[in-house]
Parts: sequence; C-alpha cells; structure tokens
Amino acid sequence: MAQNNYKIQPDAPKKKAASNRSIVDQRIKITIGFFLQGISIFLACAFFSHPMHGAKDQHIIESIQTLGIKASSLAICNWLGLTGAFVSYYCMHVWWGITAFIFLPFLFLMGIKMVTQKIWPNLSLLKVMMASIFLVLWFNILLGYLYTLYPTATLLADHLGGVAYELGTLFKGLLGYGTFIFLFITLIIFSVLCFNITSLPRPFKKARKEDGWLLDQEDNRSNDPSENGSLPSKKKTNNIESPTTDSDDRSDESDLASSAKSNVDFEVVAPQPAAKSLLKPSPSAAPTTLPLKQLTSENYDPTLDLSNYKYPSLDLLERYEQAQLSVTQEELAINKNNIVQTLQNFKINIAKIKATIGPTVTLYEIVPEAGVKISKIKNLEDDIALNLAALGIRIIAPIPGKGTIGIEVPNKNREIVPLQEMLASEKFLKGKMDLPIVLGKSISNELFIADLGRMPHLLIAGATGQGKSVGLNVLLTSLIYKKHPSQLKLVLVDPKKVELSLYNRLERHFLAKLPISEEPIITETKKVIHTLNSLCIEMDHRYELLKEAGTRNIKEYNEKFIKRILNPQEGHRFLPYIVLVIDEFADMMMTAGKEIEVPIARLTQLARAIGIHLVLATQRPSVNVITGIIKANFPVRVSYKVSSRIDSRTILDASGAEQLVGNGDMLLSMNSDIIRLQAPFLDTAEVERVCSYIGGQPGYPSAYLLPTYDEEDKEDSLDLQETDPLFEEAARLIVLHQQGSTSLIQRKLKLGYNRSGRLIDQLEAAGIVGPFEGSKAREVLVTDEASLNDILARLPQKA
Repeated sequence: MAQNNYKIQPDAPKKKAASNRSIVDQRIKITIGFFLQGISIFLACAFFSHPMHGAKDQHIIESIQTLGIKASSLAICNWLGLTGAFVSYYCMHVWWGITAFIFLPFLFLMGIKMVTQKIWPNLSLLKVMMASIFLVLWFNILLGYLYTLYPTATLLADHLGGVAYELGTLFKGLLGYGTFIFLFITLIIFSVLCFNITSLPRPFKKARKEDGWLLDQEDNRSNDPSENGSLPSKKKTNNIESPTTDSDDRSDESDLASSAKSNVDFEVVAPQPAAKSLLKPSPSAAPTTLPLKQLTSENYDPTLDLSNYKYPSLDLLERYEQAQLSVTQEELAINKNNIVQTLQNFKINIAKIKATIGPTVTLYEIVPEAGVKISKIKNLEDDIALNLAALGIRIIAPIPGKGTIGIEVPNKNREIVPLQEMLASEKFLKGKMDLPIVLGKSISNELFIADLGRMPHLLIAGATGQGKSVGLNVLLTSLIYKKHPSQLKLVLVDPKKVELSLYNRLERHFLAKLPISEEPIITETKKVIHTLNSLCIEMDHRYELLKEAGTRNIKEYNEKFIKRILNPQEGHRFLPYIVLVIDEFADMMMTAGKEIEVPIARLTQLARAIGIHLVLATQRPSVNVITGIIKANFPVRVSYKVSSRIDSRTILDASGAEQLVGNGDMLLSMNSDIIRLQAPFLDTAEVERVCSYIGGQPGYPSAYLLPTYDEEDKEDSLDLQETDPLFEEAARLIVLHQQGSTSLIQRKLKLGYNRSGRLIDQLEAAGIVGPFEGSKAREVLVTDEASLNDILARLPQKA
C-alpha cells in the first residue's frame, strides 16, 4: 500500500496561529518604532528650548511642591510645557548637559529600524547604542576636565551637567594632564572598532637593498593565495599571468627582475564598446537635429529652394568590420614587463601600472614610488622605445589632472576607425552643434566630435602621407552629411589641383566661388588672393546686416530672418555658414606672402560671429608659413606626424607630433590640452560615391556667388581725395602717442574696426605710418607735430 507523504491536516491551524503571532509582533514593533521616533523629536524640542528658558524654569521646577502642578505649568517657558522643562532640567542640567543631544540620533534610528527593515537594513542598533554611550562619556570627561582647568569659562559652565563635573574632577585627580592622552588613545581605539579599520597607509615601502629593487610585498600577499603555500606560485592580474620565482630558485639577475615585475600592480582597461549608433538613415531622411526642419509653416524655410534634396545614406560608406580587441594579453604583458625592467635598470621603481587600450596606441599609466623625479622618467623616452622595439613612444609627464605618468605605446595590430561608425553615432546625429566635424577616436575609444563653429578656425599640419588629406576629406564629409546645401557653403582652395577635385560635383549644392571664376575649386594663387579679399567684403556686408538687424551673431540673425522679422526688400537674406578650406597653405604663403596673410588675419579675427570659418592645412609648419599673427588666431590645431620636434613645437607649442606613427595618428591641441586621436579612414572611392550621389540631384542654378573684388577698387579706396572726416584727428593721435595701431584709433576715437582699418590704410598712403608688420604695431614715420602739419598741408583738399 502506497504511503502518503503529504502533510496531515492538523498542521494547518498551527501555521495559521504562527502567522497571526507574526502579524501581532510586527504591529508591536511598528508601534514601538513610531513611539521612539516621537520621543526623540519630543526630547529634541525640549532640549533646544532649555538653553533659552532653562534658568527661569529651574526655579519653578524646584518649587513645584509649593506652587502646585497647575500654577507651575502656566509659568513654565519651555516649548513643551512642564513635561519638557522637567525632562530637560534633569537630562541637561542635573545629568548630561549638552551631551544629552547625542542620545537623540540613537532613539530616532532605533525607531526607524523597528518600523521598517528596508531602510538601512545593515544598521546595527547595538553599535549605535555603544557609540552613543561612548561619545557621551568621552565628551563629558573632556568638557569636565576642561572646566577644572578653566573654571571661569561661562560657556563651559552653562553647558555642563553634573556627570561632567564629577568625571572632570575624578580624572584631574587620577591622571592630571594625562587625561588628554587617555582621551586620545580611547578615541583611536573606538574609531578602529567602530569603523572596522584593518590597515593604515604607510609612507614608506619595504626595501631590499641587497637586490637593488623595492617591493610592496605585503599588498601582494594579502591578495595572493600562493603566499600561504597552498597553491602554485603563479600570480594572475586582470587576465594576464606572470610567473613568479621563489628566492631559492633564483639563478641570475634576469630571474630577479622577472620576480620584481610580477609584484607591480597591473590593471588593464579594455576598449569600451562603440558609442550608441542609429542604424542606417533613409537617404531621404534629414538628420534629426536639423533645426530649420522643426519650424512652423508660417516661418521662412531656406531648405524649400531644394525641398527634394536627399541627404547621403550611410550605405555609401564602408564598414571595415574587424575584431574588437587588437591587442593581445601577451603583448600587454611583454610591454608592461619591458617598461618596468627599463625603469628598474635606472633605479626607478613603480608601484602600479594601468593599461588603457586604444585603436592605435595603448596608454600605460604608471605610478612611481615616492621620491622619483618626473624629469628622470621623461628623459628615458628613447631607452623605453629601444626596449619595446617600437616607434612612436610618447611620454606624458604628468598626465593633466591625474597625477600619473603616461607612456603611449603603438599597438602591433592597429584598428581601423571607419567614418561610417562615427557618422551613425547618436552623438553626431543628435548633437547640438552648428558645424559638427568628426576628428577621431581617443585612446579610451570615445568618439571625438567637435564644433567648428565654436573653434572657430582650425589649423592642420602633417608631413606627406601621414593622413592630412584623409583628415580634410573626413571634415568635409562630416559637414556634408549634417547640413543642407542652403545652410552651408564651402570655399575650396587646392594648389595641387588633385586633392579636392572630387568636390567639383557639389558646385550647385555646397560650393561658393567668385562670379568671374569658371572652376569652383580654386587652384591659382591670384584667384586665391581675390577670393580671400572677396570673403573680407562678404564679412563686412554681413556685419552691416547684423548691425541693421540689431543682432550679435549669425545664429541670432538667421532666427530673426526665419521668423520673418527681417524684410528681404530691405536687403536682408538668409546667411549660410561659409567654410574656407585651404590645402597646402605653405605653397600659398611662398608665392603670395603678405597678400595672403593680411586677409586671412582679418577673417580669423572677425569672421566668427558672421559664420565664416577657416581650415588651413600645410605639410610644412615652419614659422615663415605659420606666422605669429596667423597662429594667434587659431586656438585649435591638429598635427599629424611631422619630421622634427621643431615642427611639432611650431604647430602645437609642444613636442610629441614627431613621435606619432602616421596613418591618421594625430595630436589635437584644444583648450590648452593635447589629446591623441586616431582619425577615421575614408577612402577616395567613398568620397566619390558621396559626391556623385549629391551631384546627381537637382541643385541651384549655379554655385553660391561671393562679392566681386577688383584690385583697382582697393587702390581707389586709398585715394587721399576721399579721406575720412576723422583723418586729421587720427593722424594727430598717432603722432602724439607714437603708436601706429588700429586698436588705438578704435579706443580713442570710439570707432569700429572697419573704419579704423581704413583710417590706418589712409595714414599709410599719406606716409604717416609704415606698412603692415604682422602682430607688431606699425612704425610711426612722423616724429613731431610740425612735420605732421607739413604733410597735412600738402594733401589734396576736398572740394
């Protein structure tokens, strides 16, 4: 007969009874918990009232038997009546004084603990209670003893209870001044027990002088089970195993060094996953951040001129899929050991190494032992490179904001950064930037996307074949993928005539040119000069429009125009951003010199607010190409690999670019920081596909036409028949101060930059000041007022 294994019925009432008891017990706990919280609040109010009214209430409490409860209650000043006065009198005056407040948190926390276990579930009421008792006694001893030393201190006398008086007198007789030592020791013991302190920081590491190296052995023993003899002697750190050698088995110095390296704490930071991407946008879908697309139908929409324009699809770009991790554990271990070995050979010891894997280089952050000079490690750059058998070692000593020293080591297998991945990222598609440009990936695998509108100009340098041309293509493609043709115009200068020729197909969409120019891509030096001066005229025209509109920058102006606040019949128009890109800038400077430098200086100083931005690229970053006045107006600079340290300092104001490994490896100088990036790869075939896709769509009737510039107009503008009404006053001002600067005229005569510039040109034509000399003030050729009067008298008089 089968046996019944189920529980019999009589067990059910027992379970029900136990459940009922549990519910009742929980109700009691909750009730007591709320009661304790109420008591703690009640006592807090009573105690806070005592310092103000305690002296008056004391006489009433001591004579309560004579007055009676009713009369006493009416005369009490305590906030909580007779009960509050009674409790505070005994707790604060008779017993504990001001230390009675210490009990209140314990009561409140105990009440919370009993009401719910979900709040501070690990809170130990026993520890809180013991801590409260200890602190009350400790402070009573301290305050009481201080009172015995300073009996006239009324502040102490007013806040002490009877317990403090007694304990202070007791410890004065027992220990005297030793009371302070007793209090200090007991406080340390209490802190160790209460906060579970198991170790203290050590200022010095153990040294083994006979071996010539330092070890932090105790830190490693605490984490290494092999020290107990129960496991084989092998230490594993972040998936990298490095064998250790027992002291009895060491046969030579190499074994000793190997053991030393294994004791250095080594942490590896693997590449983070790529930023979140938005999958292929439809070719007909505009980027999600296009601000003009969100306007109401009543507003002006500049994109309606090309309403059927389709943004290029990401399918036009290659994916270049590859393995995520390009650095093996073996390579990391070898590099780590070589770095440690090299530094130990020069008596430099390391406490910790952290490796961060990037697409091109791995950054090894080292924390040296105390007392090691940073300059000593910096000087070992070539020795570390020799031991690692790698080119492009770069030492950052120290890393800004980190307190560590960085050693950048190129990876054996480099990772290709596809532009498609970065353009598909949420950071690019949904970022709030006016002119977003993709620059590359950082060592920590973060996408670096900057706003050209905020830079506001970009200077690029790099030797031949190091990735400069690809970087320009990436920049232009970034802008094309993000902006509508009505919002962006490109002025492209290509002296080599082959680098930017693919963008000819964008003539009726994105390109701008002079009215007399047949080719949209500028290749001749004379036309470059005309184009730059034409952009200066465009800049002046735009500033006039901003002035009439009462706005400060292109963004505010366009917002007013879109809202139809500005009237096109009065000359107002929607202003697209203009980006001027000059490749091989050195060639332009060699052939034109000042004729190129002067308009570029004007544009870089003034053109940001009206939406004109410059990108200059050169393979020769020498001082005669990147002059002081040009460099001063390009706060953001990019350097690919250059041939010498001098070139690196010229472009970045720091060395390091000569140590790059090429193929898009670059340094970005921005906001006083230098960041190493790997630029995305963009093949010529990809650029061709994008340009063909856009060029095959209907466009504007012609390219965006810049203002006409004629050299004769420039000569006529200096005709002294038409001098400025303030010419004589400006001349006397310049001679008086012996300073030929536009800013002086601006400041003293309260004029705008353009008018001050015309005045200084007229003063040059009159022979009062010398020619333009870059960042220097012009030389004043007239030394006294008499000579000036002679010049003014010879000038043609206005009719």
